Amino acid sequence: MDQKVILITGASSGMGYAAAQLFAKNGWQVFAGARRVSKIPRAANIHALSLDVTDSTSNQAFVATAVREAGRVDVLLNNAGYGEYGPLEEVSMANARKQLETNLLGAAELAQLVLPTMREQGTGRIVNVSSVGGDLYWPLGGWYHVAKHSLNVWSDVLDTEIRQFGLHSVVIEPGGTESSWSEIAMKNVTKNLKENSPYQPLVNGTMKFMQRLSGTASAATAAELAKVFYRAATDARPKRRYYYSVTDRLMARSARVHAGTFHRLVTLVVKRSL
Repeated sequence: MDQKVILITGASSGMGYAAAQLFAKNGWQVFAGARRVSKIPRAANIHALSLDVTDSTSNQAFVATAVREAGRVDVLLNNAGYGEYGPLEEVSMANARKQLETNLLGAAELAQLVLPTMREQGTGRIVNVSSVGGDLYWPLGGWYHVAKHSLNVWSDVLDTEIRQFGLHSVVIEPGGTESSWSEIAMKNVTKNLKENSPYQPLVNGTMKFMQRLSGTASAATAAELAKVFYRAATDARPKRRYYYSVTDRLMARSARVHAGTFHRLVTLVVKRSL
């Protein structure tokens, strides 16, 4: 059988970096994309390529290179993403668009580019890295939550459309992770906050609460999450959702089923943090 081929976005750090290593170690041909090409792992079976998922020309070149060199695409792993945090009143529309282009529209365009090859093969899988934040939500993360919730819905609709061709689209929802993601998201809060913002007390309280929470919550390592990615890519009978832990699964489900209660809880926590 031909060597399996996977395309991975956001492969220069964290989960994407670890996933590139794991798939390569297991004999897959890995086309790993990121803006910082020098940060992509170097190993046998890994092709490090420049990729900016917000740029159509870059996306087209990334997929074209993989198809030309490998002749097939078995899995697209949409991992690239970040958190554009800040009060919804104050996050600029330019930054909101950047969030959607990175976390949602880039994934959608890459899927459009690989699906013709997958349909011709009669096999293939789109694996979308979302977050429990696609079901949960928290102050200051509005555009991030919108992007991840939209990614979930987009993936589900896509799955209903492509199953007729023997293809699948699935979602991974990580919870807490040992990475620089939270630090970057909180820096974005400061960047998006206007001078003398009325939301400064909310930002201060939320940051303190999140710091306390991160000190008590168990977070998955990038290597542990890469194993979840591998299951999502290789399960003979793929699931719609993949979680690292039972806690992650229960949190996401509770937020969906008990939306009103969850909203009141968040409101109460925020009030006490001010």
